Formats: sequence, C-alpha cells, structure tokens
Amino acid sequence: MKPYILINFDGAPARRGLGGDFTFVDFPPRGPLPDRDVRAAARIMVTGQAGLSREQMEQLPALGLIHVWGAGYDKIDLAAAREQGIVVSYDAGTNAGSVADHAFALLFAVMRNIPKLSALTKQGNWRKDVRPPPSPSGKRIGIVGMGRIGEGVARRAEAFGMKVAYHTRRPRPDLPWRHFLSARALAESVDILVVAAPGGASTRHMIDAEVLKALGPKGFLINVGRGSVVDTQALIAALETSTIAGAGLDVYENEPDVPAAFTALDNVVLTPHVAGWSPESHEAAVVLLRQNIERFLQGEAVVTPVPN
Repeated sequence: MKPYILINFDGAPARRGLGGDFTFVDFPPRGPLPDRDVRAAARIMVTGQAGLSREQMEQLPALGLIHVWGAGYDKIDLAAAREQGIVVSYDAGTNAGSVADHAFALLFAVMRNIPKLSALTKQGNWRKDVRPPPSPSGKRIGIVGMGRIGEGVARRAEAFGMKVAYHTRRPRPDLPWRHFLSARALAESVDILVVAAPGGASTRHMIDAEVLKALGPKGFLINVGRGSVVDTQALIAALETSTIAGAGLDVYENEPDVPAAFTALDNVVLTPHVAGWSPESHEAAVVLLRQNIERFLQGEAVVTPVPN
C-alpha cells in the first residue's frame, strides 16, 4: 500500500508531483477528519497557510514529519512538534526568487501607477490629466527581514541603482548594506520599504502608524512577507490621508479576507498571495518535498529542517 500523506490545502503541484507514489488524504480545514485507521497510519503531513496545532498533532499518533509548503512556518506549533519528536521541514528558498520578482512587480505597478494608467488608456485617455509617476531607479530601499527573499530583493534593487539598507534583529556581517536597529529608523531613511519578514508574535504589527509616518508622504510600502507584520488599520489610514504615497500588497492579516477599504483606494495595488507562485518555484518545491520525504522514510536527516 502506498504511504499516506495528509494534506490540509489544495496543494495541486505536490499532488501531481508525488501522487503516483503516495496516497494523499485531505485533512481539516481542507476536508473532514480522516478515519481512525488513516490517522493511526499516517506518518507524513504537508501543510500550507493553515499550519498544524498541538491538538491536531495529538490526533496523529504515527506522525513523524510535517512539511510546510512555503517559507512561512509560523502556524506550526513547533514546541509541540519537538515534544512529540516530529520533524518539521519547509520549502526553504524554493520560491524566494519568485517572491523577490513579485515584490518588484508590485513596486513598479504602484510607483508607476500602472493599473490606473492601463485602465485610462483602455478608455481612450491619452495623457489627459496624468501626472508623471516617479521612477524607482536610484531610490533608497529598505528591507525588513533579510532571509533569502530579502536578499533577493536587495540584489535586484542594486541592478536598478538603488541604495540598499535593511532591518533585522541582528546585523549580518556577510552583507555589504547598512543595518538599522529598528524598522522606524529604517523607514525614516528610505523611499521604499519592503516587508520580507516572517509572521509570528515577535513581528506582529512591526510596521505600525509610527513607522508609516516615518516613511513619509513620498514613501511606498511593499509587503510580500506576512500580513500580520503590518498594522492593517494603520496602513489604511496612512493611504487614505496620504501619510504615505502608496502600497503594494500580496499578503493580508486575515487571509483570504481583504479589507474592503483597500478596494476604494487608487494608491494601493493588490494581489492574492501569489508572490511565491510560479511553475519554476512549484517544480523546485516538489523536488525538495520528495527529498525530505525520502530522507525521512530512510531514517536520515531532512534537507531543510526548520531552524531551532
């Protein structure tokens, strides 16, 4: 019999890539709780944004591996997993390039006002009442979070002649860019603030009203990290009052619910958490998932364990 893989999100690329060798079984919230025999036998769980709680782990006595489809593992109860001897792995780096590319797509779209200009052009408006939009090249860019995605954003920024700075809890001595001790101090010194930080209690609402005020009326915010890092109500107020010039968002605090206030604003560009979605990143993620599963089943260390 093919080994079971429990899965609590759509996960179509994973199902296509591994379906011939495993039996995928939906798990809440994707589907109903599997029957007792499946839960007793299942050793592998693949999860997305829903994560996995202590209570759910306790319903799976044979569970030995949780693999997170994506880079964010803040919805996994890591303490419970360690207590129960469950290995947690994740898609480290597989979608970093796609997310960094998407950050720049949002950046150019909002700074150059592409959605509105496209709509006006389709309506036959040829430069009527159109103010010249600013150019991103040569601007000062600040990055909150300097993992693979943040570093990818920084490398791309350099190609556009941007001056790069970043904020993390501790500076990285291997990087050439200026480090700031706080997000507020970083925001004060840049034209563009890109959020590439993970979620969780330690980063919740790190980008608040004070940080947005520091970014200023000519500043732009891009969020491809986690929605919880930005105070949504503070951001809405900042956009409505022109405290900042604009924002590009791929992530939201209460996904999939997107605040209605955003839809009435011309100075925000929205995408539905697809920055990491690309055929290339999905292919890389399937390869890594297979490697981690095979190593786990062979009793070896996984390739990409979640760091302690």
